[in-house]
Amino acid sequence: MFIFILQSVWRFIDEFAGKDIDLEIISKFLLFLLPNLIPMVLPLTILLSSIMTFGSFAEQYEFAAMKSAGISLQRAMKSLIIFILILGAVTFYFANTVIPYAEGKVLNMRKNIAQVKPAMAIVEGAFNDLGSINIKVSKKSGPNGRDLEDVIIHKKSENRVGNYTVIKADRGVIESGENSNVLSLTLFDGNYYDEVPTKTYQEKLKAPFVKSAFQKYVLNMDLSSFNNVDLEDESLKHPYKMLNTSELRIQLDSFSNNYNKGVDSYDRLIKQRSGLQRSLNLNKSKVQKDSPRQLKKSITQRLSEEDTISKTDENEPYDLYATQSIDSLFWEYPFRQRTQLFNVATNSVNSIMPQISSKKNQFKQKRILLNKIEMSMHSKYALPFACIILFFVGAPLGAIIRKGGLGLPMVIAILIFLTYHFIGLFASNTAEGGGLSPFLGSWLSTIILFPLSIYLTYRATTDQGFVNLDFIAVPIDKLIKNIKANVFNIRNKK
Repeated sequence: MFIFILQSVWRFIDEFAGKDIDLEIISKFLLFLLPNLIPMVLPLTILLSSIMTFGSFAEQYEFAAMKSAGISLQRAMKSLIIFILILGAVTFYFANTVIPYAEGKVLNMRKNIAQVKPAMAIVEGAFNDLGSINIKVSKKSGPNGRDLEDVIIHKKSENRVGNYTVIKADRGVIESGENSNVLSLTLFDGNYYDEVPTKTYQEKLKAPFVKSAFQKYVLNMDLSSFNNVDLEDESLKHPYKMLNTSELRIQLDSFSNNYNKGVDSYDRLIKQRSGLQRSLNLNKSKVQKDSPRQLKKSITQRLSEEDTISKTDENEPYDLYATQSIDSLFWEYPFRQRTQLFNVATNSVNSIMPQISSKKNQFKQKRILLNKIEMSMHSKYALPFACIILFFVGAPLGAIIRKGGLGLPMVIAILIFLTYHFIGLFASNTAEGGGLSPFLGSWLSTIILFPLSIYLTYRATTDQGFVNLDFIAVPIDKLIKNIKANVFNIRNKK
């Protein structure tokens, strides 16, 4: 947990840097971040501890002593199996209640901290944002840098967009009470420039700005709302991270129904706009009764009634075009009318395709969100099963390798966990895009490790090694011995 906390500190350090956030707020943020790390920390912890414990037993011949006393490996593991099953149930409850609550706290705190402006400080040689002004000084001196030299101030306008007021002074002094929200900036020996708003460009050339000189100018700024951010605000909601399984099911049904209704509605709209809907519903008996000449006559009459087909209402479908004799009819028209038909089809396609492409991207994002909601629900069930299965991978593996401590068990545990983690990461990323079902996106890594846990448990309980290579090693050993014997016999004959 300590390692993952350090990694999280480096992840979020940019959000805290330079904002003068209290240590209490940072500690609270890290405290709420702890439950979110459990899905990463707990499986690795169970895997490593089980390998270390059973590896140490095997290394110190504890299992040999147990077996000589008539205690099998299954019986030795019985109490731990009961414990790991209870831990799996507790893990599910934790993932279903505590983690969503902590996730909501973290998301809202990140949102609130992001709104906090950087701590107010004046840096020499650069413009600094202080409430309603931007200030630049060439040098600071005196106690706490209160004495300023070569001051340039751009004052923000309330009624106009932009900085229309510029104040320049040779020197200045910052004065403010210890608990006061008012910052007093006293300037000496300077000029005040204010751009005059005009209606025409010619008036602006005659009177571009107003200039006044001063020996002393006091600028008071109210900083009460400068950093007035409620860090306890929890108004932010998330579509799946802050919900438990029952709420996720409701959310999933709601999103799924809205998604399907949106797809069906847009499908009908596109068919109506393109005329495909009415063309598909065309009365086939009527089409079959009309001869090609009659069809051509009706279409020609329609062409003659309008200046051009492209000027017709885009919502009006061309039902007569959707006939089985369209190919033969098309080439009977003169070149000009065929060109008109081509222009209508091209314009219709060119106008609809960008809309379809844009809508397709919107539906894709909705589908990704729908997949994430479903995976979030399955992940809460998969986590306890992953913990149980990793125990049945680590415990027999430790008994097989017969090595305890933090050396080889640590290496093996990290390799197995990285395999488990990257399979899960690949599956979840693939499932988000729709390349894999959300169920497999959450369960694939657990499903893959399940046969391995059965295999290792069987090998450990039957006192066999990790892999039986005798069927390969024995024939090779016999072949090498035969070769050596033949070579020896040949040398003796010589």
